Amino acid sequence: MKTSQIFQLEETRRERRWLEKNHPIRQLFWECTLRCNLACRHCGSDCRKEALVPDMPLDHFIPVLDDVATIAPPEKVLVNTVGGEPLVRPDILECGKAITDRGFSWGFVTNGVLLTEPLMHKLIDAGLRTVAVSLDGLEPEHNWLRGNSYNGAMNAIKLLVDTPLLWDVITCVNQRNFSTLPQLKQHLIDTGVKKWRIFTIFPQGRAKLNPELFLSPQQFRELMEFIASTRKEGGINLSYSCEGFLGEYEGEVRNHIYRCDAGTMTASVLANGDISGCMSIRSHYAQGNIYRDRFSDVWNNRFEQMRDRRWMKHDDCKRCKMWDWCAGGPFHLRGDNGEMLHCNYLTLCEAR
Repeated sequence: MKTSQIFQLEETRRERRWLEKNHPIRQLFWECTLRCNLACRHCGSDCRKEALVPDMPLDHFIPVLDDVATIAPPEKVLVNTVGGEPLVRPDILECGKAITDRGFSWGFVTNGVLLTEPLMHKLIDAGLRTVAVSLDGLEPEHNWLRGNSYNGAMNAIKLLVDTPLLWDVITCVNQRNFSTLPQLKQHLIDTGVKKWRIFTIFPQGRAKLNPELFLSPQQFRELMEFIASTRKEGGINLSYSCEGFLGEYEGEVRNHIYRCDAGTMTASVLANGDISGCMSIRSHYAQGNIYRDRFSDVWNNRFEQMRDRRWMKHDDCKRCKMWDWCAGGPFHLRGDNGEMLHCNYLTLCEAR
């Protein structure tokens, strides 16, 4: 590992320790619905058109926002409405306006199918600032993963190109779309996309039932090389997601050094009221519930599991020389008892 990488890793470790102690909330996810107009093969939430858990009413979430404002300046907190598909809520504009009126920034993640030009203007009027659109390959590969929704996603992307919003495209890489990434990259550039995020899929929800979703160790290393080379080309700002520590690729494939902010800067309120660190973390690790706890009390006094992760230092982690920098990896890749479900650093080591 390069000296410059080690310096950045040490700096990030100091930042993490400060965050663990002070935990200034900067991002709040609201799982405003578990309903979705698609049924994607890899859905970690196992969402469906008729969810088992009803949408949380807006007036149940507003007290959470007012409480968050007592522990953090609203203008420093981004509230992401996620699902499911947030645009299936008939009151999504009212939700966005309520968030904006309280001084928070507002954004959402969408499959894009329901996004029209008139709705886009209304969303911007309601204070929308950030959008992430899921596009998982060229048409055949995207539709294999998400159903017949490619045209809807592309229409949404084209609508976003000329807006003042902060937006990007998210792609879940799998066996089906891996070989077409160079063509997809050029397609995005030609369409006017400036920012692109790549995820790899972890075994949760429907995803764990389909082996075609997971890359081999060699493919994963090739993916890191693809991201690093794309970043050097400068045609599009491509970065890998928060799926863990990447050893020699730290500082090469993201705009930042890896750090899991769940429970230190990032929190979520799930559709049933559970309070957790981020949307991907297993429900076993909920820290409280808004229907019986004040959010601020939970944020200030719980989350020990996520702020002091030494309890996870066993098995492979106990033997790993990268622990000080990795701190056990992303919390969402831990099982109900803290066992490691997947480690991308070990995957890279396998591919050497």
